[in-house]
Order: sequence, then structure tokens, then C-alpha cells
Amino acid sequence: MTMPPANSALARGQGVALWRQIAGSLEAEIAAGGLAPGARLPTEAELTARFRVNRHTVRRAMEELENRGLVRVEQGRGSFVAEDVLDYPLGPRTRFSETIRRQNREPQGRIIRLEEMPAESHIAELLKLRRGQPVVLAERLGLVDGRPMVLGGHYFPAARFPGIVALLAADASITRALGQLGVPDYRRLVTRITARMPTPEEAALLEQARTRPVLVTEAVNVDAAGTPVEASIGRYAAGRTQFVVES
Repeated sequence: MTMPPANSALARGQGVALWRQIAGSLEAEIAAGGLAPGARLPTEAELTARFRVNRHTVRRAMEELENRGLVRVEQGRGSFVAEDVLDYPLGPRTRFSETIRRQNREPQGRIIRLEEMPAESHIAELLKLRRGQPVVLAERLGLVDGRPMVLGGHYFPAARFPGIVALLAADASITRALGQLGVPDYRRLVTRITARMPTPEEAALLEQARTRPVLVTEAVNVDAAGTPVEASIGRYAAGRTQFVVES
């Protein structure tokens, strides 16, 4: 992309760092709509030529914009204007696909890991199992309009749902899988929310910088009798997600 020459002249020797001026110029273009959400920004070489500075100065400006959540940097793909933050309601009946479709966005789920394992203490407590009893872990990446939004670790009692691995391998929908296994509906019992910095793997899967936090949810879903059917640990891209707690 070739940037317009307007506002490209920098005030040199007047006490304002050049990288701050570059960041301010790009921020103004984003605010004015000249760079739309999701649009690819110019390359480092193009910005260097436009502002007549070295690459280090351009990188410092881009780091500032990224740290402020105005742009996102994808390794190997370039820099993009950050998209609007999506409201994600948390209530008694929280369903990823339904929530996204209600906002006229396109949801998608991708299973990236499926395995049976002994339940560690905390997961066993959430599911009301004994420590070491078998659980099925489904690691699922939830996308909105093709962009990763949440990385969820979903745990199910293996003894109750012996066919869930095959079902999720064929179809990433947890709601449909549980429906076929005798749980036509379920409700959210509790959700706990914290925040932390992502691991390198989480940052890569969510396509976000390691310097941006993730919102972490710990949730338990129960059936009509109040028995836990799923415990989940969700890691949401904080720059794209805003939780709305519903009663």
C-alpha cells in the first residue's frame, strides 16, 4: 500500500520525537477513517520512505500504536488496523456461535487438540469428579469473521460421554455434540474472569502480540439436574473482546 503524502512532513529539531510524530500521524488517519478497521498498514519500507526516517524510528512508532491497541502485528503478515471490540455476553446460557451471529458476524470453531487424560485436581473439583478420573480435553479455537477471538480448553467427564471425541473430531460444535449424547440443553453455573499475559503459543494462535493481555474465563456448565457436564478455561484476545455480564 502506498500512503498519501499529506501530513508526511515531520517537525525536526523541535523537541518532539520523530517516532511520536509518526505514531500521531497514523493515529489521525485511523481516526479520520482513512485506514479502516482490519486494513493492512504500509510496510516498514514504505513508511520509512514516506517519513524520510530510518527503520528503527518507524518500528518505535508501530510499537507505540500496537501497545495502545490501535494496530495489531501478525508475524510474517504485516501490521493491520485493530478491529472494533466485540461485546461478548456472559449469562446463564452462553453459546459462542449464537452470540456471534446475533451481532451479524460469522462464527467458526476449529478443534486443535483432542485427548483423554486423568483429571488434575482443579478440573476434577469443577466437574465434581475424583482426582485422576478420566476426562476428555477438547482444545478449540473460536474465530469471528475469520479472526481468532478465543482459545478454549473444554473438559468433559469421559465416563459420561464416551463418544464425544469422535463427535468433536467430525464437528467442532460442543452444543451439537452434547445434544447427541443426551444433553439437549445446559446452563452456565459460574464464570470467573481474570487477566494475564499470554504464553507464546496462545499469542500465536490468537494472532496477537505477546505484550497484549488475554482475558481468562473459568466456567462450569451443568445439565437440567445441576450436574456438571463441562468445565472450560477460555483465553480471549483482550483487544477484541469486551465481556457483558447478564443476569
